[in-house]
Formats: sequence, C-alpha cells, structure tokens
Amino acid sequence: MPYPLEPTPEDAHAMGLAALEFAETYVGKLADLPASVLDDAHSLAADLREPAPEHGRPFPELLDTVARSAASGVTTAGPGYLAYIPGGGLYASVLATFLAAAANKYVTVWSIAPAFAQLEATAIRWLCDLFDYPATARGILTSGGSLANFSAIATARATLLPENFLSGTIYVTAQTHASCAKAAKLAGFPPANTRPVPTLDTLAMNPVALEAMIKEDRHAGRQPFLVIGTAGTTNTGAIDPLHEVAQVARRHALWFHVDAAYGGPFQLTDRGRAAFHGIETADSITLDPHKAMFLPYGTGALLVRDGARLRAAHHVGADYLQDLDAEEDIPNFTEYSPELTRRCRGLGLWLPIKLHGLSAFRTALDEKLDLARFAHTELITAGFEAPWEPPLSTVAFRLPATDAANQDLLRRVNASGRVFISSTLIDGRFFLRLSIVSHRTHRDRVEEALHIIGHA
Repeated sequence: MPYPLEPTPEDAHAMGLAALEFAETYVGKLADLPASVLDDAHSLAADLREPAPEHGRPFPELLDTVARSAASGVTTAGPGYLAYIPGGGLYASVLATFLAAAANKYVTVWSIAPAFAQLEATAIRWLCDLFDYPATARGILTSGGSLANFSAIATARATLLPENFLSGTIYVTAQTHASCAKAAKLAGFPPANTRPVPTLDTLAMNPVALEAMIKEDRHAGRQPFLVIGTAGTTNTGAIDPLHEVAQVARRHALWFHVDAAYGGPFQLTDRGRAAFHGIETADSITLDPHKAMFLPYGTGALLVRDGARLRAAHHVGADYLQDLDAEEDIPNFTEYSPELTRRCRGLGLWLPIKLHGLSAFRTALDEKLDLARFAHTELITAGFEAPWEPPLSTVAFRLPATDAANQDLLRRVNASGRVFISSTLIDGRFFLRLSIVSHRTHRDRVEEALHIIGHA
C-alpha cells in the first residue's frame, strides 16, 4: 500500500461495521454487566504497558483489546453506577461524537465551518434560554466543569480586578466543588484568598455570614470580587440560597458565579427551577451536560450573561489569524475560550436534543428526583441516618455506628457487583452516597441497591 494510513473503502467499511457492532453490543448489555470488575483490571492495565510498535496489528485484534478493557473496571455508564456524579452516555451522543470526528471540522473560527459552528452556537443558545439569559449572553463548551469554572474566574478577575490582583478574594463554602479552589489557584490567586463561608444546617451557604465576611475583608484590606454559589453540591446535592446570595453580591458589586455542573439541567423541571430561584441573575453559570443531560464524558459548558466580558477576558489576536473573518451572527469560539484547537463538541449536544426533544430530558430528570426521595425515605425507614432530604438526586446516609462500620458497609455493597456507590466526609463524619443520575438507572435498580445496602 503506497499510503498505509489511508485504508481502502472495503477496509474502512469493515472496520466501521465492527466498531458499530461493538458499540451496539456493549451499550445493549450495560444493564447486565457487573457494576465493577476489578479482579483482573490491574493485570490488564499492566499488559497494556508496552513500547510503540514498528508494525501494525489487525483491527479485529485491537478491537478485542478495547472490548476487554471496556468490560473491566467500574461500569460508569451502567444503571448500577451510583457513585460520584454519573455520566450516562446517551447513544445519540456517541454517534454524534463519531460523526463529528469523521467530519473533523474546525469550529472555533466560524468562517471555516459556518454550519458546524452554528450548530454549536445554537446548542449553547438553548442552554442560555434554559436560564433566561439575554441575547447578549455567550457561552463555550468545555471539556467539563473544571475548565468552565476556570474561565469563569478568569472572566470575573479581568472584569473587576486590576492587573495586580493578588488581594482579590473569592467566597465559597466547604461544600463547593474542589475544582473552584483549583481554578482559583491556576488563575493566580493564593489559596488563602479562597474563603469558605459558613453554611446553614442544610449545608447551603449562609448569606448573612457571607455579607459579614465581605465587610470584614474589605476593612482588612482585601479586595472581594467573586462569590461562587452552588446549584447541587457533590456531597448531598445542596443548593445555596441563590436569590439571597445574588442580592449580597449585587450590594457589594461582586461577580456572582453559580457552579451548576451537576444540578444545572434540573432547571428543565418545575422542581429544579423553583429550587434554583435567583440563578437567572448570575453573571455566569457552569453546567455539565455530561452529567444530568446524560452525555458521554467530555462536555461541560460556561454561560456568561454579558458575553462581551467573556470575550474581553479571553481574546488575544495574532498576525497569522488575519485572514479569518470577524464575528458576525456566529461567534468565533476561540475568542471566548482558552482553547484554539479542540474537537467539535456541539454536535454531541445538538443531536440528542434535536432527536429526543427537551421533554424527554425533563421526564428523565423528574424520574431521578422521585427516585432520590424514594431512596431517602426507604433508608430512614430501614434505620439509617440520612440527615438531609435530597434537594436533587443524591442521598447521603450512614449507619448509626462508627466510621469503620460504615467503611466496611461500603466495601460489602460494592463487592456485590450489582451497584457501585461512593463515600464522603461531611463535618468530619463518614457518609455513603447514592447518586441517581444516569438515564439508565430506574426504580428496579434503586430497589436492588437498597436491598443490598440493607442486607450487606
């Protein structure tokens, strides 16, 4: 073959069919796969440590390696995965990722691929509409909430602080996702500048304490500029009183960012919209469609109410880009983002929404809210401590016993192979967590998880 990197049409067709068959078979078996298969996962990983080959191997052999790798470890896309915040991996988005990679369009500069760039811009606009953001809003699709939070902090810093910003002060709580503290550190702020605000009994931010801290910090010579509220914490799904926090931020001319990476899509539901009252006033919002919109991992989003501020914080020109068209009806995403070159993420969001419609997502999210409340009631009835009624779809609980006993329970539950749950520390106490987010998790698997927890 004169061009070995270019397969013949026949070979391309055969490889494509084989890959599609694997995807269909794997996704079709997710309900029956063990929630975790860790016995041989480490030995398989060890076998994959090898030098790069000089000569290639047949595709079926390599696909078999992929299949064996997918079948090992924790089945994060299955209905029994109830740990951390699951990402379900909608099949439509799997296909969209394949199509986007095949088309291989460069979407961060709109004039190179106007239609694909518009698909992404349209999908972002749908997210903005979800939070009643004005037409001046802009957004970017990121690899996840971590990068979205980083860009939000960079935008707030560029908008409100001078170049010498080391006295800038950020307000979070002990329940705020760690990616926010990490993003602040990467944005150049000393760790001591990220200040934890006391929480209420619900583990939500105390707005009275926030206001007092802002006044004290200003008096001490700090420069408060950013409050980060949370719409759905990882530990318990707690929701900060966003309306009250927003009012405090406005009174003191601070940027108000909401990390809704987990909870954001629940805005589609009546219960979520009521719980998130005030989020529509935020200067910026992070959400992860790869969580509660069930997409495969790798799609986060940042929305900014005043899109011009997002652009001002990120845009840097270059002579070699002089041939490219300026923004018109379609944004140049590179001017709003840290990234210049990246994969086309928009198709993976646009296609499932167009295929299924928002009502299908709303129905699935309402089901998750119902399942969490069911699980919470059942756990209390069975004698477990579950101090916080779930605001979203995560339930924190524990045996009324020692931390060691709860750690042992976690091991026994996960050893069942049918469900996989995780743990956390809240006020220094060990809690187990059920996080019901995957679109493949239904009442039958939740009932099975509760049975295993009660009898492990």
